[in-house]
Amino acid sequence: MDKQQILVVDDEEINRIILMQMFEDSLDEYELLEAGNGLEAVEQIDRNQNIVLILLDVVMPIMDGFKVLEHMQEKRLLEAIPVILITGESIEDSEGRAYDFGVADVIHKPFLTHIVRRRSKNIIELYQNKRNMERRLKEQEIAIRAQEKEIRETNEFMVDALSTVVESRNAETGDHTKRIKYYTRIMANHLMEHFPKYGLTPVTVDGISRASVMHDIGKIGISDTILLKPGRLTNEEFDIMKTHTTIGCDILEKFYKDRTSEFYRFCYEICRHHHERWDGRGYPDHLAGDDIPISAQIVAIADVYDALVSPRVYKSSFSEEKAFEMITNGECGQFAPDILECFRLAREDFHNIMEMLGAS
Repeated sequence: MDKQQILVVDDEEINRIILMQMFEDSLDEYELLEAGNGLEAVEQIDRNQNIVLILLDVVMPIMDGFKVLEHMQEKRLLEAIPVILITGESIEDSEGRAYDFGVADVIHKPFLTHIVRRRSKNIIELYQNKRNMERRLKEQEIAIRAQEKEIRETNEFMVDALSTVVESRNAETGDHTKRIKYYTRIMANHLMEHFPKYGLTPVTVDGISRASVMHDIGKIGISDTILLKPGRLTNEEFDIMKTHTTIGCDILEKFYKDRTSEFYRFCYEICRHHHERWDGRGYPDHLAGDDIPISAQIVAIADVYDALVSPRVYKSSFSEEKAFEMITNGECGQFAPDILECFRLAREDFHNIMEMLGAS
């Protein structure tokens, strides 16, 4: 392993000798470098990668100490390499300027050897401890991010698997949830761009999109005789079908441990309220207007659209044009004006999703 390096910069050779002699008993630990002016110092700094301390004179020919500091500042080296500025000038002339650059210490000539030596070793140790701590924190951050990524991927796999099981019972394919997720993301992005009052961000858009696949999870608790009935449901059967919203919430409460997370909130809102309508004529809670969570409003219109353009055991599919007309004309329940505006803006993107995934 290469030795750590200490660079001594002074235009007077006798000063360099005195400063370098302070580290003679540590030559097994440090390699001593020297420079007779600022230009030589810059060359040494750029050429060597293991410098742990620079003892820097201020007044030198060709390039002075402050020019060296400017070079190091430009290359962001002062954060990593401590500098002790050695000056014969008054405190008023040099010290304030030096500390503005971020030097570790300022020592005035004539200096006492044992003081410079003690300060040098303390500063080297301080900066090394700082670097070691920064490295450990970086390693911990990387480990935490990797763990979060693994947990998120596992959660998404479980969510997707569970929603696919529900759809398989409902005589649908997994493409339904894929389309809902795409539609939801498109709508949420339009809402974020054109209606900032809702406070959506890229993070919340992503969370709502991922949570959208849970909208019909409660159908796992609905019997096949109702879920797969080819004809129109009776009033009693429809009342049972409506309970899939609350059944889904019960399932979420049982298997989701962190009920304080934003993702859980989006899942719960979407699962319970994606059949609410703007005029209060939806279910299960008959919420109206802005009382309906925006996450559920987005998924609601995406779900209605996909139901219209997809064939089901109880109906044939409508064309995209007809589905768009039915929703915007209020034939499928009332939606918020802002949601309808985003739906209009998303029309071409919805068509592209249908082209890519098709209806099922």
